[in-house]
Amino acid sequence: MLEHGGRLRQAALDYGIELSQWLDLSTGLAPWPFAIPEIPVSAWARLPEVNDGLELAACEYYGAHQVLPVPGSQAAIQALPRLRRTGKVGVLSPCYAEHAEGWRRAGHRVREIGESEVDFYLDGLDVLVVVNPNNPTGRLLPPERLLEWHARLVQRGGWLLVDEAFMDNTPGLSLAGFTDRAGLIVLRSFGKFFGLAGVRLGFVLAERKLLQLLAEQIGPWAVSGPTRQLGQACLLDRDAHARQIRRSEAASERLARLLERFGQPPTGGCALFQWRVTDQAQRLHDFMARRGILLRLFPATSSLRFGLPLDEADWLRLEQAFTDYLKEPPCPR
Repeated sequence: MLEHGGRLRQAALDYGIELSQWLDLSTGLAPWPFAIPEIPVSAWARLPEVNDGLELAACEYYGAHQVLPVPGSQAAIQALPRLRRTGKVGVLSPCYAEHAEGWRRAGHRVREIGESEVDFYLDGLDVLVVVNPNNPTGRLLPPERLLEWHARLVQRGGWLLVDEAFMDNTPGLSLAGFTDRAGLIVLRSFGKFFGLAGVRLGFVLAERKLLQLLAEQIGPWAVSGPTRQLGQACLLDRDAHARQIRRSEAASERLARLLERFGQPPTGGCALFQWRVTDQAQRLHDFMARRGILLRLFPATSSLRFGLPLDEADWLRLEQAFTDYLKEPPCPR
């Protein structure tokens, strides 16, 4: 299995620091979880049913024609490659590594390409995968460009798969409203914006026929009754949505300013994280980890992703760690 952020227990073992003493900035999740609604006993006692209002709430929230709830968008990332004959798949990289891995495991020929290479390769691809906004770079492509790519792909029966896990802060740039079109698939993650990754909930937005095929792959009762209740309540809480957007954007801007102040200007980012490419990425990651601050290290690109601190105590702790970092002599090259 690939490594991901949030492996806090392993970090506690590696660095000999108690679990409760860590500041985890490795995951790119909103640090303010939505309130957990009261879950009726029936949600625990009965098998989940699909006519409880979750799909309607998700369609309203995302502006989609139809959706399929899944146990985290990761489930769809692994299942979708099984719905096509093996072919040529382009993955706009660097991005969330599970996309390329999922298509490779299903036997497809995968080429990881840069943004400037898409037009060159597109007419030879069966599927193009784009993470938008991208993780970890934060790159955000306009809908018009993505729809142009989709139009070229669908002429040959191809797919455009867009992972919008970090799109909640910029809903006007989502392709959700176009997902009744053949060959256009959008993934949405619930856990990141709502700060509730542990409930394992995501949504696939696509034409009805494809969603039916995907539902057969994933199987019945994939999303638990309590998760369906919780998801519906959060998706309908418009006041909380607006509050989450405001505070995450403010925190992301504050984080960017903090990094700049300590000589680490972000290379990219979005409302839930900042990203920094530096030849000192490994050193900075280890320095912070020795002080109980966990960042997400990407060795292949020598980069780090910084999640959002929760409160003033966390901000002060991060600032003090950077102050100490500047005092430590740099490693010899």
